[in-house]
Amino acid sequence: MKKFTFLFALLLNGSLLLAQSKPNIVFLLADDCSSWDIGVYGSKDSKTPTIDRLASEGMRFTKCYQSSPMCSPTRQNILTGLSPFRSGAYPNHTNVNANVKSIAHYLKPLGYRVALGGKQHYGPAENFPLEYLGKAKGRDSDPDFGNIDRFLNSASTEKQPFCLFVCSNQPHSPWNRGDTTLFDKNKIKLPPFYADLPQTREDFRDYLAEVNYLDGQVKQTLDLLEKYHLSDNTIFVFASEQGNSFPFSKWTCYNVGLKSALIVRWPGKVQPNTVSDALVEYSDITPTFIDMAGGEAVDGLDGESLVPVLTGQKTEHKQYTYGQMTTRGIIRGSEYYPIRSVSNGKFRYIVNLTPEVEFRNVINASSFFEEWVEDARTNPGTKALVHKHGYRPPEELYDDETDPYNQHNLIADGKLAAVKAELKEQLRQWMEHTGDRGILTELLALEHMPGQKSGYPVIVDTTPLRPSAGKGGTEIKVPADGYYTFYLLGKGELKIDDVKIVEANGSAKEADERYGVAALAKGTHRVVFSNVESAKVNYSGPVTPRSYLNGEQVKGKKNTDESEK
Repeated sequence: MKKFTFLFALLLNGSLLLAQSKPNIVFLLADDCSSWDIGVYGSKDSKTPTIDRLASEGMRFTKCYQSSPMCSPTRQNILTGLSPFRSGAYPNHTNVNANVKSIAHYLKPLGYRVALGGKQHYGPAENFPLEYLGKAKGRDSDPDFGNIDRFLNSASTEKQPFCLFVCSNQPHSPWNRGDTTLFDKNKIKLPPFYADLPQTREDFRDYLAEVNYLDGQVKQTLDLLEKYHLSDNTIFVFASEQGNSFPFSKWTCYNVGLKSALIVRWPGKVQPNTVSDALVEYSDITPTFIDMAGGEAVDGLDGESLVPVLTGQKTEHKQYTYGQMTTRGIIRGSEYYPIRSVSNGKFRYIVNLTPEVEFRNVINASSFFEEWVEDARTNPGTKALVHKHGYRPPEELYDDETDPYNQHNLIADGKLAAVKAELKEQLRQWMEHTGDRGILTELLALEHMPGQKSGYPVIVDTTPLRPSAGKGGTEIKVPADGYYTFYLLGKGELKIDDVKIVEANGSAKEADERYGVAALAKGTHRVVFSNVESAKVNYSGPVTPRSYLNGEQVKGKKNTDESEK
């Protein structure tokens, strides 16, 4: 019995020693921070001493990109290693499909505690079984560093390896954190695609103050690792997420919208003060962490481990990175505006699938953009910027190296015809691989959003319906060709030009919302409601805000026209 006890103790101690030998991993993610607004990435105005020092202690990537230029798809892409279309999380404020696994599923069997503090923006909870460390009170979705302190203390005491995600809410707007006195708004150098106006300068100064505040959070995290003597055995990764929420950045597939800072410090493995030009993307994060933790590569993920690049075994990683954007469901977004992009590290090809639609988002309601619009009345330069923000050509091609701000569209340059053809074909293949059906995928985006999902089959009829005014029903005047969404609250059935768009459902309640999408030509169309019981119907389209038909509820048991008698 004593011999058995001794052997068991020996095995237990051996397993603990093995666990202790595994590196800890900390991933700190910013929120809406343009990579070039960090000192080490080129900003002369920004004050980011901690992030700059971190770069001197590890490897700085110059060509890291993400799959989508907005929060929820990005964070779920990082945590799953799957592109947004393959995971199902391609709109904002969304959920992954039921069968999708996340980083916790891969690292927990390897002996890791997996936790996250701060901004979540992922779901459903069962697909992301991470320990949640909460967020600070009164600090938006910032991490609760008191809870992070306790987590690191516990992990250190138990000598259990951990993977910790510290997810900041900075410098996401509103820009109300940080010390603005560190910056002179009159001396700040604005990017060339900003209108140089007073409100823009003031807001950009406030934004830089939040970038500095973010730098302080990086320092807090590093100091806690030092406090518990964890630094030497902890891999520290910093990423800046998508571009800021000024025009042509977040919510776009331009260079600044998709490009991210990525810095990795790995004591004893990564040479300090090194720079990598390898083409990498956020899909690589989960495979990399699995590799760092000693796990086997997982089939079916869209990323690959960066360990060979980090350790100097390779200098190249991928040939292409891909981006996607859907405005359907974002705050003040266009009813639909699907954007797709591919880059080979030098040239960026962008396709705007519905260029006839105005591109819109919450920026349009900002005070600085209202100032742009006012200035555009008399300033041709500002007028051109405002127009470019809202109206894009079907195709765009940029040289990210010589034109990082993507100001000069090269799509008509005959010398680059082969480049365009190559990138266009790569994008087509990628869309096919991910199940991206373009406009159809865009129109079905709401079905992936818990707050918008109807719970009923959604009909998407892309067959153009010609104008067909007639007796009975309600006439609507469509101002432009495009796809129009019709929403029905309550029991009933909706037809447009005799095409059924939303089916009747006996179990539907007034609180339930079903919708259908129809391709309508410019002109007058006839909408008929059948079996209606106090239903409400409203609609929206590419150039029309969401509004009730006739401005009131549709009432009555049955509303028919002569063709149905």
